[in-house]
Amino acid sequence: MIEDLKKSLDSVNTLSELNEVKAEYLGKKGYITSLYSKMRDLSNDEKKSFGAKINKIKTEATDLVDDKKKKIETKILNEKLMNESIDISLPATEIKVGAPSILEKIVEDIEELLMSMGYDVVDGPEVEKDKYNFEMLNLPKGHPARDAQDTFYVKGDELLLRSQTSPVQVRTMLAGKGEKPIRMICPGKTYRRDDDDATHSHQFMQIEGLLVDKNISLSDLKGTFDVIAKHLFGEECQTRFRPSYYPFTEPSVEMDISCHHCKGKGCNICKNTGWITVSGAGMVHPNVLKNCGYDPKEWSGFAFGFGAERLAMIKYDIDDLRVFYTNDLRESRVFDRKEDN
Repeated sequence: MIEDLKKSLDSVNTLSELNEVKAEYLGKKGYITSLYSKMRDLSNDEKKSFGAKINKIKTEATDLVDDKKKKIETKILNEKLMNESIDISLPATEIKVGAPSILEKIVEDIEELLMSMGYDVVDGPEVEKDKYNFEMLNLPKGHPARDAQDTFYVKGDELLLRSQTSPVQVRTMLAGKGEKPIRMICPGKTYRRDDDDATHSHQFMQIEGLLVDKNISLSDLKGTFDVIAKHLFGEECQTRFRPSYYPFTEPSVEMDISCHHCKGKGCNICKNTGWITVSGAGMVHPNVLKNCGYDPKEWSGFAFGFGAERLAMIKYDIDDLRVFYTNDLRESRVFDRKEDN
């Protein structure tokens, strides 16, 4: 039977012909398969011997068919390679690639700058206690400033999604135990109840900085802000302070930069003032220093906070905050254009 199979395979030239021969010998009604039906008339000892012979024949037949199949497939491939060619001079298919997020770029840019000035990059939990998010920052329960932050509470009124990265400053000062100077920056996600639109989001990235040491003054904050502003917006960028109010700083200021679009002359971006507000800041409130173990008679410090999205929108002329989080390539393509600017 094996010799008959070999003769049949010698005349096979296509895969369809091979399948017909395979079915004839190894199919359900094939010659070799039909041999198993003869075992019913044999004794148990004869069945063992006869069954072993059939299995050997079936294995040999299967190997012959598989070998023939490989030869036919190799032949088909070789003929295809001989008859087909690839024009390597044709232009390649353009493959779209991603680009680093502009928010990530902004954060890393500020991190590298402040690390070169001796600051540490510190992280903290996004699910925070009311104690660290509000109370130790001079915002006791019932304080009206709490309402402005529209907080996401997770469990009762004690556990929440942090509405600012300031709790990391509190934790860092507590770790300093009122004895160590602190220079830190904390970039991270924050959450507030807000309607998402072109300029607002319920989730946004904050970049906060804190410096605590002896004999620190508002002029040190101004100098630090000047360095950051010129690094991000160019050496021609001017800065100014305006009085403001925050419960955790005293005095408090709004930090403005000269409009890089109109160079301070006035336009729709700066609302014809020549200035754009980019941050809130101030000297750390004495109550906050006390709460964190620092004697305000010996220690002083400043804190500032930037919105990464706002910095990116100003720097790269982006007019809709939602493009930072969209998967629409028509929107996110703006990142590809701005990345190397």
